[in-house]
Amino acid sequence: MTGILINACVRKQSRTAYLTRYFLSKWNEEITEILPLQEGISGLDEQTLGIRDKALAGRDYGHPVLKYAVQFSEADTVIIAAPFWDLSFPAQLKNYIERVNAVGVTFDYDEKGIPFGLCRAKRLIYITTAGGKIENDIYGYGYVKQLCESFWKIPETVCFAAEELDMPYADPETILNNTKKQMDLYLEQIGHAGN
Repeated sequence: MTGILINACVRKQSRTAYLTRYFLSKWNEEITEILPLQEGISGLDEQTLGIRDKALAGRDYGHPVLKYAVQFSEADTVIIAAPFWDLSFPAQLKNYIERVNAVGVTFDYDEKGIPFGLCRAKRLIYITTAGGKIENDIYGYGYVKQLCESFWKIPETVCFAAEELDMPYADPETILNNTKKQMDLYLEQIGHAGN
């Protein structure tokens, strides 16, 4: 079994990256890391859309423009590490999602126009941190969860979130440790704990 990690963390001392490293230290599955910022994954412009449309129409799934979509569709597990910024996640994750959400690769439509998933993954794990409280999360994890339900049809999504880390009353170490305990419990429940 293989999985992918989409690492949208920017800071060297990212708390989201810290929690992700902890999770992966217990995960007993091979993981390929994708760093959208370092890999230069940009948003889709008119030229790139044209290239992608041509590759999709010709079922040229080996074309570089479809690299991330094919990789995503073939992963057994998807892990996303993305801090909660400005009611959402960093822009490079959106750029990556634009590359992944490709008709005929990660999802398609039936004769009634209803989307059905083409992804192998049975679960998507989303790891995030926030300086404040995460409320009405429709543009961060909520957005990704909706994509899983509406397009990719990934049956299980789970979010590990450490919130209020920068609040004056907060004890960041305790908050992070509590999130790690939630991860431990989840890994035990699915029988996936390693190390």
